Amino acid sequence: MPQSPKRATVHDIAAAAGVSRGTVSRVLNGGYVSAEARAAIEAAILEVGYVPNTAARTLKMRRSQAVGFVALEPHSLFLDDPNIGAIMLGANAALSLADHQMVSLVVESARDMERVGRYLSGGFVDGAIVVSARTHDPIIRVISDLRLPAAFVGHPPDLEQGIPFVGIDNAGSAREITTRLAATGRRRIGMIAAALDRDSGIDRLAGFREALGPAFDPDLVAEVPHYDYGSGGKGMRLLLDRDPSIDGVFAASDAIAAGALEALREAGRSVPGDVGLVGFDDSTWAVRTQPQLCTVRQPAKEIGAVAAQLILRQLRGDQPEPTGQLLPTPIIWRDSA
Repeated sequence: MPQSPKRATVHDIAAAAGVSRGTVSRVLNGGYVSAEARAAIEAAILEVGYVPNTAARTLKMRRSQAVGFVALEPHSLFLDDPNIGAIMLGANAALSLADHQMVSLVVESARDMERVGRYLSGGFVDGAIVVSARTHDPIIRVISDLRLPAAFVGHPPDLEQGIPFVGIDNAGSAREITTRLAATGRRRIGMIAAALDRDSGIDRLAGFREALGPAFDPDLVAEVPHYDYGSGGKGMRLLLDRDPSIDGVFAASDAIAAGALEALREAGRSVPGDVGLVGFDDSTWAVRTQPQLCTVRQPAKEIGAVAAQLILRQLRGDQPEPTGQLLPTPIIWRDSA
């Protein structure tokens, strides 16, 4: 009777790569090694045909080898928002390298929150990446009560101290791009402000207000619920109704800016001739419009990868330092202003 082929082990990888077992283990568990060592180990994995024994590892470590990706957004926005998709891909890539599975959990309603809370408490995942949490969001209490390893994308004001997060300087980025818009000679500048129930929306409005100083006019702020195309059109029409002489607009996301651009065209306004328009994110929306958008580049994939690494560090017993990480956001200046 033919014998089953021998399963490749960590010893085999180490021998083929010319490194220690400990170095191989760090790569398999999401730890840091030099780029040269990682490349040698990844090549050795392919050479020896290593396949992780996930079932054995799960039993030994009493872990699921899974991490939840909790998106607190309407289902439609979850599918249409390129930033959420990019964050998810970045997180999945980092988790995959550490042989962890990502489980997507979309929360749109209170019922969803109860279901997801039960799921997180059932031991089905070892940690959770949380995207788009609001102020006083129930997910914050769920994570805290479960003492579940977690990383938040963004920083809700009431996030408990010690829970790690990763994000960007929304206020500083909004201030910088608004200042640059004003430097083009615009005098009546408004904003389509979205998601004012979370830190990103609040901070972008604060940065806009700070940039304009005494020129800030609260009547030229149109509040909309979500970072989506439809909200951009509604917000822009509202601003035009309030002040037809408006000649500059900061949209809180590229999707909003794209909707605003369509509303401006419907009103017979040219961009950037009559109205200078800037967005935020440097998502696919920014290069699909004509003209292409001036915007802030949000490193969405990198944010997802850092969030995943924060989870992996906690699972290894390392306390993330610092607990909060802000990634750079360069201004990308194109033709819309």
